[in-house]
Amino acid sequence: MKFKINKVAVIGSGVMGGQIAAYITNAGIPVVLLDIVLSDKEDRNYLARTAIEKLLQQGDESSPFMQKKNAELVTIGNLEDDLDKIADADWIIEAVIENPKIKEDLYKKIDAIRKKGSIISSNTSTIPLKNLAKGQSAEFEKDLVITHFFNPLRYMKLLELVSTEKTDPESLNKVAEFCDVALGNGVVCCKDSPGFIANRLGIFFLQCGVDNAFAMGLSVEEADAVLSTPVGMPKSGVFGLMDIIGLDLIPLIAQSFFTTLPQDDVYRTIKMDYPLIEKMIKDGYIGRKGKGGFYRMIKTDAGKVMESINLKSGEYAPTAKVKLQTLEEAKGNLQKLCESQDKIGQYAWKVLSTMLSYAASIENQIADNIYLIDKAMKLGFNWKYGPFELIDKIGAKWFAEKLEKEGRAVPKILKLAAEKGSFYRIENGHLEYLDNQGRYNAVVHPKGTLFLSDIKRVSKPVISNESASVWDIGDKVLCFELHTKMNTLDAQVFSLLEETVSLIHNNAGKYAGLVIYSEGTVFSAGANLNVFLELFKSNDTEKLKAFILKGQKAYTDLRYAKFPSVAAVTSLTLGGGAEFALHSGAIQAHTETVMGLVELGVGLIPCWGGCTALLCRAYEKTGDAKAAILHTFETIAGMKKSPSAFQARDLLFLRETDKFTMNKDRLLFDAKQRVLSMVNGYEPRKECVISIPADAKGAVQSIIEKSQGHDTAVLEALQNVLCSGGSESDIRELECSEVLKLKDKDKTEARIANMLSTGKPLKN
Repeated sequence: MKFKINKVAVIGSGVMGGQIAAYITNAGIPVVLLDIVLSDKEDRNYLARTAIEKLLQQGDESSPFMQKKNAELVTIGNLEDDLDKIADADWIIEAVIENPKIKEDLYKKIDAIRKKGSIISSNTSTIPLKNLAKGQSAEFEKDLVITHFFNPLRYMKLLELVSTEKTDPESLNKVAEFCDVALGNGVVCCKDSPGFIANRLGIFFLQCGVDNAFAMGLSVEEADAVLSTPVGMPKSGVFGLMDIIGLDLIPLIAQSFFTTLPQDDVYRTIKMDYPLIEKMIKDGYIGRKGKGGFYRMIKTDAGKVMESINLKSGEYAPTAKVKLQTLEEAKGNLQKLCESQDKIGQYAWKVLSTMLSYAASIENQIADNIYLIDKAMKLGFNWKYGPFELIDKIGAKWFAEKLEKEGRAVPKILKLAAEKGSFYRIENGHLEYLDNQGRYNAVVHPKGTLFLSDIKRVSKPVISNESASVWDIGDKVLCFELHTKMNTLDAQVFSLLEETVSLIHNNAGKYAGLVIYSEGTVFSAGANLNVFLELFKSNDTEKLKAFILKGQKAYTDLRYAKFPSVAAVTSLTLGGGAEFALHSGAIQAHTETVMGLVELGVGLIPCWGGCTALLCRAYEKTGDAKAAILHTFETIAGMKKSPSAFQARDLLFLRETDKFTMNKDRLLFDAKQRVLSMVNGYEPRKECVISIPADAKGAVQSIIEKSQGHDTAVLEALQNVLCSGGSESDIRELECSEVLKLKDKDKTEARIANMLSTGKPLKN
C-alpha cells in the first residue's frame, strides 16, 4: 500500500520521545505526543507538556526544534484521554521504557485504533524486533519495525532501521525515505540482532577500553589519549564518552545484552563488575548528568578546575596533560602504534584487536555487509573510520597474522581480507567492499545523492591550483571546490574563481552553470587571517588594497555572471565564506548551517562585498533604506550567526527563494539540480542602487555610543560604509577604503593575532 507521511504520533515523552517529536516538526509534519497520566499532578498532560517546554528552553543550537515556532505543530495529550488522536497517524512511534510487557500491552491498544497500513515503530535500543512482535496480530507484525534514533537527535544522524521477513517492504521503504530525505538521517538497515550495530559494537568497545585500562594500570587520561583522535575516534575517548552516556546506563545496556546474546558471545568475557564504578553510581557520580564521573569540574578560589578519578584509589585530582611518546612516534600509523611494546602500544593493540576482531566475527549477524557496519559506527559514535576501515589502515594481513601468532581466532572475513589485501579497494575508479564470500561489491549510494569523492576517483580537475579545484560533475555543471585549511580564502582562491567564471562564459555550449561546494566539514571559515596579518605587519597599503580588490572582483564576477551559480553551504559559513555565498546566484543550504559576517571579532568589517550584498538584500525586502541600514548594521555589529539555515533566512543571509537540504549527503545533488532548474531563461542580477536619507547615520549612532574600545572605530567604519548610499560599486569602494584606515590601528592587528593563536575574539 502506497502512502505519504502527513501526520506522526509519538508515544512516550522521555529523553528520546520528546526529541523525536520535536525533530519531526522540522520537516513541517504535525505530531501528536502522548504519555501516561501522573496521579499526583492536576495537569493530565504534564509529562508531554513539560517535555516540550524543556526542549524549548534549550539554546537554539542544541534544541531539536530548528525553529521555536515548530512547537506549534506538536499536539500534546495522554494515553487515557487522547489515544484516539493517533487514529489517523501515518506513522506511530513508540518510545516508552524498555519493558517488553509494557510495550506488548501498548501495541494491542494501538492496533485496535490505528488506521489500516499505518507504520508502527519502536525506538528500542536493545530489544529484537521478533520479541516485540510476539503476541501481536499478523497485520500489526507486518507494519511493525524498529527505528532506533540516537541522542542527541539533531547531531547524531544515525537511524538504525530493523525489519523482518514479515515486514511490508513498501512501507519500510517509505519510512526509510522519509527519515533520509525529510529528517536528514543516515539510514542503516540492520539485522534483527541484540543491540543492532552501533550499540553492539560501540558499548563493547567502551567496556573493552575500561576493562583493559583497569587491568593494565592506565590512568583515565592515558586511556583517553590513546583511544581518541590518534585512532580516528572522538577526542572524548573512552572514559569521557562513558561520562557523556551516563555510567548508570551502561550496566542496564549490558544486562539487556546478557539476556539476549548467545552464550558463546565474546561480549560475555569482558569484565564489568568493578567496585569503583558501582560506588560511583551509588554516590551519584554517573557522568555529566550527575555530580561528575571519571572526570568532574569543581570550583576553587582560582576558578573552575577539571579533575579525573584515580582508578586505583578512587580519589580525584586535577587532570594531568599526558604527552605520550609512543603516540608521537607513531604519527598516526596504527600498525606502528600496535607494534609498540610499552603499555601504551600494548593497550592500543589489546583494545583495538579485541574490538575489531569481534566486529569481524559477528559481521554477518548484524548487517548485510561491512560497508553498512562502518557507516553505522561513523554516524552513531562519530568514529572517523569504521571497524573494517580501521583494519585496512592497520593492515589486514598484518592484523590477521598477529592474531594467529597470539593463538587467537581469526574470523573468516578477516582471513579473506588478508588474502585479498584489504576490505576495501578502488576498481576502475569505484569504491568496492569485500563480502564474506570473498567477492568485492560496488558501494551503491541512495538515489538523489552525489559525492565529490566519487567524481574525484574517476576524473581529473578541469582547472585547479593549491587552494581550489574545479570539477565536472555532469550535465554541463562544474563544481568549485575549496581545499585550504578550514576552506579559508586567499588570493589563489580568487584567481581560480575568476578563471572559472571566464571558462564558463567562454564555453557556454560546454558548461551551463556552477556549484560552489566542498565535501569537508565546513563550507568556509572565512578569510585566511594569516594573509591579513602579514599584510598588516608589512604596512604595505597597496598590497592590502590589491588583495581586497581581488576578492571583490572575483565575487562580483560571480554575482553578475551570465550563468546560474549555487552555493551549497553547510556548517561554518562565516566572514568571507558567507560573502562567497551571498554573491552566488542562489543558495542551497544544509539545514545545519551556521552563517554570519563576524569580521568585527578581528577588528575588520566585511570588505569583499559582504556589507553591500546584505544591505541590498535588506533594501530589496523592505524597500526602506533606513530599515535596511539598521538591519545590516545590527547583524554585522552583533556578529550575529544563524544557529541553523532557517535562522539564516531570518537574518537575510538566505532569500525566500533559497532552499534547504536536511541530509548533507544530498546537498551536492540538490545544488546541482538547482543549477539545472535555473539555466533556461537565467538573467544576471541587476545592480542595486540605494538612496540614503539624510538622517541615516543617526539610526545607528546609539549603537556606536554604547560600544567600547576598538569596537567603536570598527563600527564607525561600518557606519560610513552603510550610510553613504549609491550603487553597489560605490559601497564596495567604501568597504575597501574603510579597511585600509583600520590597517593603521594596532588594535586590529592585535585582534587578528589573538584569533589566530587562541581561536577567540579579543576585546581591546
